[in-house]
Amino acid sequence: MLLSSPDVGPLEESYLIRALRSGWVAPAGPDLEAFEREVADRVGVGHAVALTSGSAALHLALVTLGVRPGDAVVVPTLTFVATANAVAYTGAEPVFVDCEAGSGNLDPELLDRTLRDLRRAGRRVAAVLPVDLFGACADYPRILPLCAAAGVPVLEDAAEALGATRDGRAAGSFGRAAVLSFNGNKIATTSGGGMLVSDDGDLVAHCRYLATQAREPVAHYEHRAVGYTYRLSNLLAALGRAQLRRLESMMACRRAHHERYSKLFAAAAGVRLLADGDPGANRWLTSIVVDPTVAGWQAADLAGHLAARGIETRPVFRPMHLQPVFAGARATLSGVAERLATHGLTLPSGSNMTDAQFARVTSAVEDFLTRG
Repeated sequence: MLLSSPDVGPLEESYLIRALRSGWVAPAGPDLEAFEREVADRVGVGHAVALTSGSAALHLALVTLGVRPGDAVVVPTLTFVATANAVAYTGAEPVFVDCEAGSGNLDPELLDRTLRDLRRAGRRVAAVLPVDLFGACADYPRILPLCAAAGVPVLEDAAEALGATRDGRAAGSFGRAAVLSFNGNKIATTSGGGMLVSDDGDLVAHCRYLATQAREPVAHYEHRAVGYTYRLSNLLAALGRAQLRRLESMMACRRAHHERYSKLFAAAAGVRLLADGDPGANRWLTSIVVDPTVAGWQAADLAGHLAARGIETRPVFRPMHLQPVFAGARATLSGVAERLATHGLTLPSGSNMTDAQFARVTSAVEDFLTRG
């Protein structure tokens, strides 16, 4: 039983076959253009450019925002490494900030402190990069005013949050620009892929230019800037269009899984679910957090029990400030991210799990809790 496997079927097959038979196999094509329009409409922004990955989108956005070597970029410490890696690509320094215990998302109070400390140290803060962890939007009502007061642009890492909302606004609509991911394990997939979305047409146009090797609009090959091969293919965009049409039903499945897990652990002392009270979360992944002093067992104990029965789980992300590649990086810490990494466990959440498969997971969890 996998954690979050791709949910594809006859609709995706029909879109791929149609795109293949159209002859548009190269990166450009009508499905690519349509996919960009449809995602922009879904998010509620004016512009989008489809790219090879969410990492590529982060990289291009940071470059276009003017991030340069020696700058500081604020990044949550509890995230997948791609968020911090994109900052490193530009030569800037990721400055890590701890998270809120309830959601695992960027802590606005610590963000405020970090921005003040960096300003006092004379550092140029080129961007703040909040992450919508596991499909729950960060606290933008508090984050955006802090960044605006500091004169720092916000780049939203919504890689995990397509379809999520906060206060009626869609994930991807916050900040100067946002990034989505369509990697194989995401709520909607193009196998591999990502997208940059924004209301800033000039920003998106420049990213599109860089993503096509910065080729000038002339008949011969002319390049005045260093570019990248970052454009999504038309075939993968066709797959994404089919997934977008099924997004609501796939979110409904994952939300139903989360609700069942919530009821399953309701009577388990010392166990809670991350972002459990967030009605706008897309529930890409459901994670529990265990207090071993109350529960009498560790998250790793449950992980081992499930693994022995062929059920995949995964710890919550190991914080970036503990990663060897970022050893010595500046960080504002409270200890919350480390506790979540030690005591958190992510459970099977895929929308293609059958009732029988989900019952197998819950039965194994119930068996563990009973034995405990």
